[in-house]
Amino acid sequence: MAQNDLFPIFLKLNTLDVLLVGGGNVGLEKISAMLQNSPEAQITVVAPMILPALRDYITNYPQVQIIERGFEIHDLNNKDLVILATDNPELHAEIKVITKQRRILCNVADTPHLCDFYLGSIVQKGDLKIAISTNGKSPTMAKRIREFLDDIIPDNIQNLLDNLREIRKSIQGDFQEKIRVLNEVTASMVEKKNSVRENQNNA
Repeated sequence: MAQNDLFPIFLKLNTLDVLLVGGGNVGLEKISAMLQNSPEAQITVVAPMILPALRDYITNYPQVQIIERGFEIHDLNNKDLVILATDNPELHAEIKVITKQRRILCNVADTPHLCDFYLGSIVQKGDLKIAISTNGKSPTMAKRIREFLDDIIPDNIQNLLDNLREIRKSIQGDFQEKIRVLNEVTASMVEKKNSVRENQNNA
């Protein structure tokens, strides 16, 4: 069986400089994914034409800069992440060579073998955030799993997280003891939820 060797991380995009090359529908998809999860993300968009919907979307994000022209090599200066979202695979391949030389992480839309990282489907409720990846095999499957998780995770999960934080702060003992107590608390919460669901099914 093939193994998914991806290492998941969560980036603080507000501390990084991101370059998005492409201002069409795919560019809109990528920038909306980033800003929904990191509203203060520092993003520069470079494209000869900008989709009106993309321009409208970033109205409330003053830190996002638009440069309305074709890509130029100096656009990569001082960038930490690059996302390529044009309809020009030759341009993508050329930029990818440069980003590799400069050790800049790069995502190339719809071209998994050129990607250093993927933008996964995201489930977010309060401070809980879950990223889903299929190793580039099926974004549609990732989307369906996201919808499933979004449906089963309660909307008041933030209350639970806040309570667990306070419980954790109040627990005496070493790290292992804190883990033991938190495991017991969360296990009882799962059992309670399953009991409620069973009662609802029997009603």
